Amino acid sequence: MENRLYYGDNLGVMRDSIEDESIDLIYLDPPFNSRATYNILFKDESGEFAPSQVKAFSDTWHWYDAAEDYDELRIRAPEAVRRLIEGLYDFMGPCSMMAYLVMMTSRLLEMKRILKKTGSLYLHCDPTAGHYLKILLDHIFGFKNYRNEIIWKRTLGHHLATRRFDVMTDFLFFYSKTDDYIYNPRFRPLIEEEVIAKFPYIEEETERRFTHRQLEQPQNVRTKGETRIIQGKTIKTEQGWRWSQETIDKRFKINPYLIYWTSSGRPRYKIYADEYKGQKVGSLWDDIMPLSSNDRERLGYPTQKPLALLERIIEASSNPGDIVFDPFCGCGTTIEAAEKLGRRWMGVDITHLAIQLIRKRLNDAFEEECRYRIIGIPEDYGSARALAQQDKYEFQWWALSLVDARPFGGEDAKKKGRDRGIDGIYPFIDDVKRKSKIAVISVKGGKTGPVDVRELKGTVEREKAAMGVLIILDPPTKEMRNEAASAGFYESELFKKKFPRIQILSVKEYFDEGQRAQLPMFTGRSIAFKRAPRVKKSDDNNQNSLPL
Repeated sequence: MENRLYYGDNLGVMRDSIEDESIDLIYLDPPFNSRATYNILFKDESGEFAPSQVKAFSDTWHWYDAAEDYDELRIRAPEAVRRLIEGLYDFMGPCSMMAYLVMMTSRLLEMKRILKKTGSLYLHCDPTAGHYLKILLDHIFGFKNYRNEIIWKRTLGHHLATRRFDVMTDFLFFYSKTDDYIYNPRFRPLIEEEVIAKFPYIEEETERRFTHRQLEQPQNVRTKGETRIIQGKTIKTEQGWRWSQETIDKRFKINPYLIYWTSSGRPRYKIYADEYKGQKVGSLWDDIMPLSSNDRERLGYPTQKPLALLERIIEASSNPGDIVFDPFCGCGTTIEAAEKLGRRWMGVDITHLAIQLIRKRLNDAFEEECRYRIIGIPEDYGSARALAQQDKYEFQWWALSLVDARPFGGEDAKKKGRDRGIDGIYPFIDDVKRKSKIAVISVKGGKTGPVDVRELKGTVEREKAAMGVLIILDPPTKEMRNEAASAGFYESELFKKKFPRIQILSVKEYFDEGQRAQLPMFTGRSIAFKRAPRVKKSDDNNQNSLPL
């Protein structure tokens, strides 16, 4: 199976494109019904925060959007789920939380369908709706397939709450589809101070650090009173023994220094620090640090999770070559972790903004080593025109990806008239002082003419931008080309090259003739979002890579 990244509603993608029992592991970090709007902050090429931000998504739900899905659940859902969802409706009525739970129920039913019998699901949530979601999971996957409620300490504390305790944790509900599921125990490596405390002795012959444990076992009735020959000594005990004589002889041949003798002459066996797997990970995850504002991993996406968190989940509940699915993939942390660990993957997101971010993240992290297919984005002029007619803001975000520009202002700015004629920004560095410059991008999905070119020229002058690009659907008229040409050229200080100051990029010519915008590129970096760190694919799946 090829790796796949889908643009669209994950419910439709699961129903139309994913077969029954084909997925090994599902991780989902859905909206939490927080009633908040989440924005992305951008940085320019010099590393400074740009003066604008764009809405990534709004986590608010309305009953009028969920009423039809509720009726469908009442008809098609399994009996236990139908009775549950009707009971919740009787209890809560047509409110925001009920709309959210209807949305999640429809999708969780599909996730159970596509999950293999040996598969598992991890649902990431917070206290806002976590208690309701667990009830849904119990009825959809079955009470007996509940495995863990994992608590992740996601913050060190904001000290913002004045009349309650700060919320510092998220929850991950871990369910399997059946009792026959994949689980690989994970171990946390010890830090140096812990190693010294746990293994206080140093072997003189090898300088290996070790501790020792009792070889005689009081509770082992079967070997009580037996003797053992250890290093030529016959040892009698009224207790039992942990090992048989055969095991002692075999292990002693492998390591002649295995036995530690106490001052009273009793044998104990050594446990070495360099053979210790680590402390077994339980359901409290306080060793994976949240992403700080200056963390190299942070890309600017508001709900981004640490890579180590997803690595632990993927290594625990899948094997190399298995298929990992993230139906709310956001900025693509699950996808990057799966690719790094040698798993196949599928991801879905409903915004072109997220798809663009993930595409750049994978290219930055793996360069040409990551092979995947993007499904649902325009692949020709006709599908681009259809997108423009269906949703002009999604068309705008997709069009900006044609020139690797970052959005400016987003949908809210359009509604409130604050976009200043700018839909996107292309920042670059093109002088010896490393001062950031910009090209402003304007996107038009409808009818265009010379007035649009003149408006862009005015915007470039007003914003003191180096260049401007007008992205339109159809090829420009002769008058529009003449108007653009009258703006002259931008001369690159570093490349000693001239670029048309005002350019027109038509989507039809982009697909049919291979036309591209001509823009300076100094660093080769991803400029729409912060550059993702380069990642080395793992060939060792015994441990996850925690920054300890």
